[in-house]
Amino acid sequence: MKYEKLAKDIIANVGGKENVNSLAHCITRLRFKLKDENKANTEVLKNMDGIVTVIKSGGQYQVVIGNHVPEVYADVAAIGGFQTASESPSTEKVGLFNSFIDMISGVFTPTLGVLAATGMIKGFVAMFVALGWLSNTSGTYLILNAIGDCLFYFFPIFLGYTSAKKFGANIFIGMGIGATLVYPTFSSITATGKPLYTLFSGTIIESPVYLTFLGIPVILMSYASSVIPIIVSTYVGSKIEAGFKKIIPSVVRTFLVPFFTLLVIVPLSLIVIGPISTWAGQLLGAATVFLYNLSPIIAGVLLGGFWQVFVIFGLHWGLVPVAINNLTVMGSDPVLATVMGASFAQTGVVLAILLKTKNVKLKSLSVPAVISGIFGVTEPAIYGITLPRKKPFILSCIGGAAGGAIIGAMGSKGYMIGGLGIFAIPSYISPEGMDTGFYGMLIGMAASFVLGFMLMLFGGFKDDEVKTENTNGGKTETLVKQETVVSPIKGNVIALSQVADEAFSSGAMGKGIAVEPAEGKVYSPVDGVLTNVFPSGHAIGITSDNGVEILIHVGKDTVKLRGQFFTPKKKQGEQVKKGDLLLEFDMDAIRAAGYDLTTPVIVTNSGSYLDVIETEKKSIGFREDLLTVVI
Repeated sequence: MKYEKLAKDIIANVGGKENVNSLAHCITRLRFKLKDENKANTEVLKNMDGIVTVIKSGGQYQVVIGNHVPEVYADVAAIGGFQTASESPSTEKVGLFNSFIDMISGVFTPTLGVLAATGMIKGFVAMFVALGWLSNTSGTYLILNAIGDCLFYFFPIFLGYTSAKKFGANIFIGMGIGATLVYPTFSSITATGKPLYTLFSGTIIESPVYLTFLGIPVILMSYASSVIPIIVSTYVGSKIEAGFKKIIPSVVRTFLVPFFTLLVIVPLSLIVIGPISTWAGQLLGAATVFLYNLSPIIAGVLLGGFWQVFVIFGLHWGLVPVAINNLTVMGSDPVLATVMGASFAQTGVVLAILLKTKNVKLKSLSVPAVISGIFGVTEPAIYGITLPRKKPFILSCIGGAAGGAIIGAMGSKGYMIGGLGIFAIPSYISPEGMDTGFYGMLIGMAASFVLGFMLMLFGGFKDDEVKTENTNGGKTETLVKQETVVSPIKGNVIALSQVADEAFSSGAMGKGIAVEPAEGKVYSPVDGVLTNVFPSGHAIGITSDNGVEILIHVGKDTVKLRGQFFTPKKKQGEQVKKGDLLLEFDMDAIRAAGYDLTTPVIVTNSGSYLDVIETEKKSIGFREDLLTVVI
């Protein structure tokens, strides 16, 4: 496991696996639901290398990792066994608002990847049609558009699954409810049939009735792409299911509970829940647009300026269903459009920091933060760079507010849920083509980026000071957070587990990696001292200036050669610099003698460090980064 040590430390400091109700992850965060947040060592986690920060919001304990969170999540889940973790209720009291945010995030988070992907496809198709690159009657268009529509059209089925999982119900019952809501026959009845009569005539909820159920009128609605009806129906269905579980004997519970639950909840959804939820959704959409229309510019300033604050506390989840509902009810959404400049403002600020800082660590953090920010993922920038320094974060909010004002003034709207960052741009193309709103969106994004960049570049940037500590004798040393071990050998990279020597492959000697040599030379991978040069010349031990102990072992069982074919270039006890030649060996002669030259490079005291991260390269040259020791 690449992040085994980090995963174990996270589990220990959230109060142990017994304190975890559930675990999920989004783009950059591990999202724990803890039984008691007071048992978590928040400050320890915040100061832990490999963790950006910790946020407690919406009833969730969020550990911000960064873009590689899926890998960390996999290790945490595997070590903690959280795929089968207890779902017992938390002992912590959670407010109504926090419960709502937690529910919304739990329902929508699992769909985000596919939702963004299908939205991007639909957005690009719209852009290609608008540019005349694709005809909307061609087979290519139809297939690509079907891919783009597949999730959003059948959204109730997907949300039926995630809602049932969130509410602790049978997921297939949830999917069954969703499938019934989008059953094609209902749509054909309203399109071709004649109504039996009309309910609520003369009111804003006037509804034709095309069919009845046991004599009860059913108001057929279009539930494709809808959000509220399926979530409410699944929640009510979970309570009905729980009730039947209590009274139906266990021997027949497997099929009779779904049988009775579906017989009750589906008609209830079609007759009562669906229509009422749909009307509520229409009112919600009308209300948000009404407030937006009072002053699109002020709405843009407020939403664009505070969007990143909402993200920090997870409050942005409250606006996601509003936007989806607006798309369903009105075909467009102006609310989330106003916040599109925020991520670009954040990215512009970090780019300015990247250009101005002399701090190597800050510069190394800024590069991936800028790249991910362009694609709409700003958590690494927020938590790792701007928020801890306060002023850059405030400047990014100002840039987001300015962009939001422009976007609001230009009347920009989203017409689908698309990707993030630059991939979201096609989502703002109107069905009629690229209009003023679309160009306003581009101007708002660019303005946010440029303003954030300029404010930070000329706003009195103060570089990070290098932290120090006093050691014996009052000498001051730089605090080291990680050390890079470069490759001492040129060749193909092999996972340590694949080495044909159990002492190394089992990890008993420590964490590391192996290289199949392409040249018979070994160079120093760090600055340090040669603490051990074996008399046979086949292995070298080095201790870096920062205390990292490294073993370079050329070949398997080559100690039996008794030094033959090995020529050491340095002596034990000598101080060496990174890149100094340490050893030469005759590759052809060693292989001819029947020995495997696979060379493990091991951090023998890896247990003393947070993690040892291996390169992902398949082949490597001298002095290229091989291992990163997180101290």
